[in-house]
Formats: sequence, C-alpha cells, structure tokens
Amino acid sequence: DMVGSVFVFPQESQSAHVQVMAKLEQPLNNFTVCLRSFTDLMRPCSLFSYTTKNQSEILLFKPGPGQYEFYVGDKFLVFRVPKSLGESEHVCASWESSTGIVRFWFNGKPWPRKGLQRGYTVGVPASILLGQKQDSFGGGFDIQQSFVGEISSVYMWDTGISTSGVTMAMYDNPEQTPLFGWRNFPYRIVGEVYLKP
Repeated sequence: DMVGSVFVFPQESQSAHVQVMAKLEQPLNNFTVCLRSFTDLMRPCSLFSYTTKNQSEILLFKPGPGQYEFYVGDKFLVFRVPKSLGESEHVCASWESSTGIVRFWFNGKPWPRKGLQRGYTVGVPASILLGQKQDSFGGGFDIQQSFVGEISSVYMWDTGISTSGVTMAMYDNPEQTPLFGWRNFPYRIVGEVYLKP
C-alpha cells in the first residue's frame, strides 16, 4: 500500500522513470487515468506514458503551467487549467471509444467534455511509465521532457468514472477496483527516483 508516499524525481534525467509492472490482457475501449503531481517546471514534461510496440497510445503531458495535453493514439486535446503555485495538482482523464468523448477533471472539478478518436481501440501489451515520454517502446526519452518533482496517487481503470469516483480517487479510496492503483501499485524504479513519505 503506497498511500502517504510519493515518487520523487529529483532532477532532469535522460533515463530515470518509474515502470508500472501491470500486465494488461485486453485492448481498451474505455479507460480512465488519474494521478497527482507536484512540480515547478516551466518547460514541457511527461507524467504518464502508455506505449505499445507499434505506437504511443496514451499520454498525459504537461506542456507548461496551466495546461495539460491528453493523447489517445496520435491525436490529442488541450485542457487549460488555473496556474497553481506551490500546490500539487490532481488530474483525471477518461475516454470512451463508442463516442470518443473525453472527460477531464482538475482537482476534482469536471471540465467541459470534448471528443477524440471515436471508434479507436488502445492496444496491448503496453509499456507504462511515469516521468518520461516514450518515443519508442520503453525508451526514446528526451531529457527536455523528463519530469522533475513528485508523482503519487496513480490509478488506471478500463472503464469510465464519475465525478464522485474522481473525488474518491483523490483521497486514495477508489470506489471501483482499478487495473492498478496506489493501494496495490506494481512498480519498478529505474534510475534516480525515490519513494518517500
């Protein structure tokens, strides 16, 4: 159980990341990703990267303060959020294939829905990483996109989620059982990343 702990990424790195050791068996027609991050970076950085042998499938990316990019396949949406100085930010993004509808929550509040990649399927098996953007399967990192700061409360579901479900996840008390989550998190640290209370 990782509740009360955070991954600390202490400095820019060409290699340091956390590998999520979950084995996803089925392609995804729906999914939700949630996590909490705390950084003072002004440059772009990658939070969550899910890549198959063929291509990048899911990416939660922060181009700079006050913005998030959410990718499904090779298409993405931009969500503008308030700039928060000296506070951690909790985000959730969910996607459903049947409509392409994307829902995005910032610190528990829903943003207007948008659409992306209707009819698409997210492939498996995947390499799932925190703190680096994969330009190839499990690699191809760019130091200028590496994350510096803290990441915690990481969850992924193969379903959509409600706003009340987002609130539960914010407090590490998810109502639905995730594919993987902070209470039972399978991970491997590569390079200089620390798990700290």
